Amino acid sequence: MAQQERTDWILLFTTVAMVVFGLAVVTSASSVMAELKFKSSYYFVSRQAIWAVLSFIMLMWFKHTDYRRLNKPVFAFAPLGIITSMIVIAWFADPMRHRWLSLGALGRLQPSEFAKPALIVFLAWFIALRLRAINHHKTLAPALLASGALGAAVIVADLGTALVLICTVFVLFFIAGLEKKLLFGAAALGLLLLFVAIAAKPYRLARVAGKFDPEFRLVDKISPDGWLREYIRSSLATRDPGYQARQSRIAVGAGGVLGVGLAQGRQKLLYLPEAHTDFIYAVVGEELGMWGCTGVLGAFFVLLWRGLRLFFIAPDDFGRYLALGVTVCIVIQALMNMSVVLDMGPTKGIPLPMISYGGSSLMSTLILLGMLLSVSENSRCNS
Repeated sequence: MAQQERTDWILLFTTVAMVVFGLAVVTSASSVMAELKFKSSYYFVSRQAIWAVLSFIMLMWFKHTDYRRLNKPVFAFAPLGIITSMIVIAWFADPMRHRWLSLGALGRLQPSEFAKPALIVFLAWFIALRLRAINHHKTLAPALLASGALGAAVIVADLGTALVLICTVFVLFFIAGLEKKLLFGAAALGLLLLFVAIAAKPYRLARVAGKFDPEFRLVDKISPDGWLREYIRSSLATRDPGYQARQSRIAVGAGGVLGVGLAQGRQKLLYLPEAHTDFIYAVVGEELGMWGCTGVLGAFFVLLWRGLRLFFIAPDDFGRYLALGVTVCIVIQALMNMSVVLDMGPTKGIPLPMISYGGSSLMSTLILLGMLLSVSENSRCNS
């Protein structure tokens, strides 16, 4: 007898509510910039709404597709190859930032965002296949090779997404029981790659220095001849790397407990850069106050709760690690974004899932949540 599908209405309702809330906040955060640049205050939100519709179609398709169909080598490897190829194409198609592919009226596509579902499906398939021999060198080598190749491709242009991927890989292999010496050895290699990526771009190094060494005392000790200081300052965009964080703190502080009211914020009026993208959580803090920020944080904890629950009740290892990977990826990205907005870490270009403007990020996240809903519908219970 076929198993009756059971929708996780808590998870689905939370997802819908967050996307609708995101559209409302994007409208508020982007209207002034859109009017100045494109003569239409609805320029950004109209495109985000189109992406939201397309993304929900993808979510429902994955929701109604049995996740176990993805448990095949073709779905583990083919998306990795396609996404890596698209990232390479974007490198040449976007000579300035190496991130985007133009889609005409729909805006731009960011291939690195789709590395998340591709890598998570691969990891779930691989760990489920080799779980009993997870510490064998023949198991670890191909997994690290595939993850490292994709991570290296992403890290060139999108450090924030690469960091999310690295953390997701670390958590999944830790839960799978990888020996600590192997796990921390791989983590050390990842951190070394991360350090090289930061050092290779002056603006990235400036963000780290702006957070941890704003007066360049440590920098001058490392390089007494002043070469490193000049290298950090070599990009005009890094003259004041702490500007975004300061404006973000002002926005959150101005909101207080109750906020100044939706669409009434002032920091988005050309004071806070990237108000509708990476720093949209600051707009939430200013306009809706502590309660708005707490509500957004609470929504991500609902996703964490439903995802971890599925890790324990999924009927097979592939479903368990697919649910865990999706949950960890989304929640880690959200916490990273919030930590940057609250000036708890150096600035990184990383959107707040389902809230920030960005069609690629929204579609990638809803694809992940569609797979999570599929695990729920094909699990033993839905309590």
